[in-house]
Amino acid sequence: MEIGSKIRQLRLQRDLTQEELANRTELTKGYISQLENDLCSPSIATLKDILDALGISLQEFFAETKEEKIVFTPLDYFQSTNGDCEVTWLVANSQKNEMEQIVLTLPIDGQSEVRLPFEGEEFGYVLEGKIILKTKNEVYKLKKGDCFAIDGKKEHFIKNNNNGKSKVLWVTTPSNF
Repeated sequence: MEIGSKIRQLRLQRDLTQEELANRTELTKGYISQLENDLCSPSIATLKDILDALGISLQEFFAETKEEKIVFTPLDYFQSTNGDCEVTWLVANSQKNEMEQIVLTLPIDGQSEVRLPFEGEEFGYVLEGKIILKTKNEVYKLKKGDCFAIDGKKEHFIKNNNNGKSKVLWVTTPSNF
């Protein structure tokens, strides 16, 4: 870790000059400059004083920040099952997110597990084949290119209604598959 460049970044984020930071820490502007250019290393006590002036703890300063993953490829996907169906999880660790995205592949006569009522919503887009979306009181027939949006309070399941396999892009919020 380059301590100096991280201090510079924090100082600039707080719109402080080197002189202002030096005054707040009783250090010299020259020392702050040397530190930010990694020409010297601060003692723990001096680093703590600088971080206090910048409003950040030692723990926060040294915490490793992970880049948020935005793009996912087939190498990131993993497979599981749901009823008779194969589930392809598109976003790794999606349970930490507000929504969960899967592709549900239904074999001939395949059916998902019954989705019990929950607080949230679901969206599905038929990528391939034909399906039936069944709630307690209603049956909906969908084909490739059709989609559904359903309140999670309605118990429901999906069944393949095709001579071959069917695929559905299924998104749930909050994440709860």
